[in-house]
Amino acid sequence: MHSNTHKLLHMVYFWLKEEYTEQDKAQLIEGLQGLADIDLIKAIHIGVPASTLERDVIDSSYQVSLVLQLDNTEDQDAYQIHPTHLAFVEKCKHLWQRVKVYDSISAF
Repeated sequence: MHSNTHKLLHMVYFWLKEEYTEQDKAQLIEGLQGLADIDLIKAIHIGVPASTLERDVIDSSYQVSLVLQLDNTEDQDAYQIHPTHLAFVEKCKHLWQRVKVYDSISAF
C-alpha cells in the first residue's frame, strides 16, 4: 500500500514579462528559494521547463515553476498568509505577467 505523508501539492507556474532578462529570472528563482524557510513546507522544488520530447499535451511556455509539498489544506491556507510568502510576492510580483496555480490533494 502506498503512503503519502504530505498530502497536498501546491504547483505554481510563472510567466515572466515579455521583456524579461535572465537576471529577472534569476531574481525570481532567488525569491522562491527564500520560501524554503517556511516551516509548513515539507518539500520544495523550483524548476524551469525540462527539455523533454515535444508533445501536444506539454506546456513549456512558462519560465519558472514552484512545487511545494504540504500536509493539508489548512497548512496551504496558512502558507498563503505567512509573512515570508507575502514578502516574496511584494518583492517579486513586478517580474511576472501571469501566474497559474494548481493545488492537488492526494486521492489515497
